[in-house]
Amino acid sequence: MTRPVIAFLTDFGTQDHYVGAMRGVALGIAPEATLVDITHEIPPQDVLTGALELASAFAYFPDGTVFLCVVDPGVGSARRAIAAAVGPFFFVAPDNGLLTLVFRECSPSAVVELREQRYARPTISRTFEGRDRFAPAAAWLAAGTSLAAFGPAVRDWTTIEVPAPRVEGDELLGEVLHVDRFGNLVTNIDRETFQTFVGGGRPDIAVAGQPVPRLVETYSDGHHGAIAALFGSSDRLEIASPGGSAAQRLGLARGAPVIVTLC
Repeated sequence: MTRPVIAFLTDFGTQDHYVGAMRGVALGIAPEATLVDITHEIPPQDVLTGALELASAFAYFPDGTVFLCVVDPGVGSARRAIAAAVGPFFFVAPDNGLLTLVFRECSPSAVVELREQRYARPTISRTFEGRDRFAPAAAWLAAGTSLAAFGPAVRDWTTIEVPAPRVEGDELLGEVLHVDRFGNLVTNIDRETFQTFVGGGRPDIAVAGQPVPRLVETYSDGHHGAIAALFGSSDRLEIASPGGSAAQRLGLARGAPVIVTLC
C-alpha cells in the first residue's frame, strides 16, 4: 500500500515550535504518512504569495497528496476552515483565498467546511488552528476519511484578486507578483500570453520604465550583473540579474509595472 503524503505550506518559519507541533499532531493520527515541506517561508500573513507558491508546486506531487496550507491572518475569527478535493488531490486551508490559483487551474469537485469536532483536537486554540483544526483534518484525510464527513458543502468560497496580464492597444501590460529569494522579479505574464502577443515579432520589455535589454533561455545566458528576462520554472516571465539580485539592482518589488511592446 502506498504511504499517504501530507505536504505543508505555511508562513510559520522554522524558528519556533509551530511547524513541529503540527507535524506531531499529523503523525499521531496518520503515523504511516510521509510529511513533506513545500515551504514555511511565506512572508507573514501574505496570502497572495502563499497562493502563488502553492500553485507552482502542487501538480508535482503524487496523486492522493493532502496539502496542509496555513497562511492565516484571520486566525480565530469568523472566517471558515475548509477542505477541498481538486483532481487527485486534497487541500486543507483557511477560507481566505489561499486556494484561489489552485481552484483557477483546476475547479474543485467538492469543498466542505471543517465543522465535525471528532476530526479536530478536543480544544481548539484561537491563535493556533493550524495545530488544532487543520493538521488533524489533513491527517484524517490522509488516513482515508471521506471528505463529506468533515462538514457541510461550501459553494461560496473566498477568492483573492490576482492581477492578470492584459493587452491594451499595442502593449502587453503586466506586473511583478513576487520576488523570490534570488531577487528575481516574477511577473504575472505567462508564456502563452506572451507568445500569443509577440507572434513572430521581437519584444521590447521594460519594468517600471527601465529597459530589459535581453530575453534569454536561462540565467547563465545573461551577462553577470546585467538585467535580462526569461521564463522560469513556473512559466512566468521573470526579470533577473545573473549572479545578483534584480530586485536590489533595480530597486523594485511586488507591483512594479511591466510593459511588453513590439520593436
